[in-house]
Amino acid sequence: MKKILIINGPNLNLLGKREPTIYGNSSFEDYLETLRHRYPTCDIAYFQSNIEGEMINKIHETGFTYDGIILNAGAYTHTSIALHDAIKAVTTPVVEVHISNVHAREPFRHVSMISAACRGVVIGFGLDSYRLALESFLG
Repeated sequence: MKKILIINGPNLNLLGKREPTIYGNSSFEDYLETLRHRYPTCDIAYFQSNIEGEMINKIHETGFTYDGIILNAGAYTHTSIALHDAIKAVTTPVVEVHISNVHAREPFRHVSMISAACRGVVIGFGLDSYRLALESFLG
């Protein structure tokens, strides 16, 4: 059984309520149940924090024992060298995920500080971005 961790960063606890024209109307918890149902052979853990250091701690805690980490770092994507370094420090592969197409949004969202440390990036497919990232660990 593959062990996959999904980490969501700041403001992603408000999915389903926050800017639905960008992020949709579904909560992440509802989508997570859909993923778990669709992939019963995966142990899908979930962690969300609005605090950068807690996200780093979770990467350190799981980054040597899980088969994959799916990371939506939210706004920290564009600012956090510390998250980049945490990803580089562990052996578990990380896939960066974004719900919206960040390249079609404000210019400050066009730069990712973490992409170079990740195995790959999935951008712009709504919540389905998480499924696509999950599939990358199953192939």
